[in-house]
Amino acid sequence: MSLIKSISGIRGTIGGRPSDGLSPLDVVKFTSAYAVWVTGKCSSSRPKVVVGRDARMSGAMVEQLVVATLQGMGVDVVNIGLATTPTTELAVTAEKADGGIIITASHNPKQWNALKLLNADGEFLNAEEGQTILATAAADDFSYAEVDKLGKVECKDYSDYHIQKVLDLKLVNVEAIRKAGFRVALDTINSVGGLILPKLLERLGVTTVTTLNAEPTGCFFHTPEPLPENLTQISQLMKSGEYDVAFVVDPDVDRLAIICENGDMFGEEYTIVSCADYVLRHTPGNTVSNLSSSRALADVTRSLGGKYEAAAVGEVNVVTKMKATQAVIGGEGNGGVIYPESHYGRDALVGIALFLSNLAISGKRPSELRASYPEYCISKNKIQLSEGVDVDGILSAMKQKYANERITDIDGVKIDFKDSWVHLRKSNTEPIIRIYAEAHTIQEADKLAEDIKAVINSL
Repeated sequence: MSLIKSISGIRGTIGGRPSDGLSPLDVVKFTSAYAVWVTGKCSSSRPKVVVGRDARMSGAMVEQLVVATLQGMGVDVVNIGLATTPTTELAVTAEKADGGIIITASHNPKQWNALKLLNADGEFLNAEEGQTILATAAADDFSYAEVDKLGKVECKDYSDYHIQKVLDLKLVNVEAIRKAGFRVALDTINSVGGLILPKLLERLGVTTVTTLNAEPTGCFFHTPEPLPENLTQISQLMKSGEYDVAFVVDPDVDRLAIICENGDMFGEEYTIVSCADYVLRHTPGNTVSNLSSSRALADVTRSLGGKYEAAAVGEVNVVTKMKATQAVIGGEGNGGVIYPESHYGRDALVGIALFLSNLAISGKRPSELRASYPEYCISKNKIQLSEGVDVDGILSAMKQKYANERITDIDGVKIDFKDSWVHLRKSNTEPIIRIYAEAHTIQEADKLAEDIKAVINSL
């Protein structure tokens, strides 16, 4: 059993004793602590919180616990039920709510669930806010409302609202998409994507849509993270030649992977690259991704006259940097597209609409579009260390050893070489250093990672 408490929320496996996994008692405790924080931020006497969830098997149980606890804390609830993460984020601002709770463990397997916490802007909490809630939960520092002051619950569906928000974006070219006559395949991994993505594509004018794993049962047909090794079913379907493009999402629909017409992976790292390429050609400006994302975004941004900056890993850090640099688009290399014209959150619906617009206007097939971007490959590794090893000392030594290269140390140590880079980050839960390396070929990236491992072992 696992329970992980972080500034962005709490996640864990279902079952086991309290504090060993995400037990009902843990759900109640952390929801109560969040309610204290929301109440303190609320200017009215009755705070309001939006609750949405993905379709995983434990979702209904956790939803009932969360909603009842918020009521018990005197908080009004707008329960939007089965909904994507970006749908819930948009509902917070549409409702003028004081916050939101998303019940989802994102790409984790079915035994996991989590509470992801939002502020009044429908964005994830910053580090200070998260620490405040963790401290409140640890101290059990909350009391419940008297019977006359219990919160009220209203149930709504925000899926059509979300779809319309996507259609209203100026760069979403519905006419061009309709004229292109795209044939689209989907893999919605038995969660909420199966409820909303076919509707989105219909509204975009796509008439031929086949959806794999469409039923939102939470019994995931394959490991839910949209990585190539998990996508053999839809990749095989694409090799039939009957479809122009395939889209794959994770259970809460904030990550987007694309598969080309020939069954080849477009590459999760290139989801944001392609969307940014399209956006920058129509609205020049700056971009942001995290330190572990592909250099291809920086290359494309600079080629179109913009400025690229990297943020520490984590969506809230990317959003903060985007606001500071007035970026017109940004995101993460895991397929997370953040487009401020819509909202400051990763959104696969926005990614699909922008990508199809790009595809329709360019007249290219996905494989041709992918070939037009700089070629990079990322090798993801880790090195196991002995208990008690000074990980910070190792990172500091690596920083000194490569002082002649461009170093970024806002999140671990990233070393930028002329044609490659390596990013070293320590784990907060185990004695390991994660080593991400990127180069023009996977062989070069693997070799760079092995070379860096050898240097670390020699220290």
